[in-house]
Amino acid sequence: MSALWQQVPLAPPDSIFALTAKYTADTNPKKINLGVGAYRDENGKPWVLPVIKKASAILAADETINHEYLPIGGLPAFTKAAQTLVFGKDTKAVNEGRVISIQTLSGTGANHMGVLFLAKFYQFKGKREVYISDPTWANHNAIISNVGLTPVSYPYYNPRTIDLDFDGYVKSLENATEGSVILLHGCAHNPTGVDPTPEQWEQLAQVFLRKKHFAFFDSAYQGFATGDLDRDASAMRLFTEMGVPLLVCQSFAKNAGLYNERVGALHFVGADQNEVERIKSQLLILQRSEISNPPAYGAHLVTMILTNPELFADWKRDITTMSSRIIEMRDVLFDLLDKKYKTPAPAERKDWSHIKSQIGMFSFTGLNPQQTKRLVDEYSIYLTSNGRISMAGLNKNNVDTFAKAVDEVVRGK
Repeated sequence: MSALWQQVPLAPPDSIFALTAKYTADTNPKKINLGVGAYRDENGKPWVLPVIKKASAILAADETINHEYLPIGGLPAFTKAAQTLVFGKDTKAVNEGRVISIQTLSGTGANHMGVLFLAKFYQFKGKREVYISDPTWANHNAIISNVGLTPVSYPYYNPRTIDLDFDGYVKSLENATEGSVILLHGCAHNPTGVDPTPEQWEQLAQVFLRKKHFAFFDSAYQGFATGDLDRDASAMRLFTEMGVPLLVCQSFAKNAGLYNERVGALHFVGADQNEVERIKSQLLILQRSEISNPPAYGAHLVTMILTNPELFADWKRDITTMSSRIIEMRDVLFDLLDKKYKTPAPAERKDWSHIKSQIGMFSFTGLNPQQTKRLVDEYSIYLTSNGRISMAGLNKNNVDTFAKAVDEVVRGK
């Protein structure tokens, strides 16, 4: 048989999945996986939320549930409940029917559908670019590029202070062409764990209004930042109430533990009913051509949780369990590095307090690539080369091991 595809270049493996594969193959009994972006319990095991178990049992006993196709836009009860979770019950745009919501293949699918719609219909006044934070979730680059748009970075993280470069952030927005598309993390910024303060979010919204920018919110961690679902949605609600044109990509992978069920939604805020109908009609055409119909099982589970008061209360407790454990690990790690080992602080920091001030699942430790390589190669501690760790991968059984290893590589032992 003749070779038809010799011209196809060999693509490099995804860095996160390659790291996980290396961890899996490691025979060291004390190995630690801090690269995976998924919650782990105190024993380092995947955690099925108790509310998901309860909802699954109810769903299994419901004889009205079948396996017929969902509508193209998804399960209506799900999209309505997901919309309320993001925007709240009393948001003017929701009450006026100006929010369009479709079910997507988790947050990744929402991001793809969002940029695909923009690529086809957004009136770019300059280059066909989408501004993304430096750094950002690695997949943003590929998702944007694959629809023919160009990802362009804006200053976000200052590696010297291990904090938000707010001045650089604002300056970049001010200098961007009017009407630019700016991708924002709704909360618990991935990968840094550094979020703007409420006051800074308000300043950013003012810049968006003045420059007529379009806000592309990626909300993958609602509930993970503070443990409070409403508080973690405050930036998106603020922008909506202030009249900033926007969309929101929503995922239930992390906060419901439904990683592999691919439950997500895409929400557009329109100017009026006429615009709403036109946007929705085109989103449905795009959805039909790509996946035809979204999957039902996870959507049914999330719908039950969001619409049943008892299950919703259970879910909020589960979210508190996860977020509280992550916050506790931040406190413990800080105490070990700063007090027990007195580890020299990274970059220009005086201490390791950034571990506690960052929020959400991830933390930018400030460790450099040489130090992270030693942790992987010599200590079987798996983290990305930029020093990002998943706080959920730490627990009382391994946090001291990690802290001691960090101390040794920082001191060059």
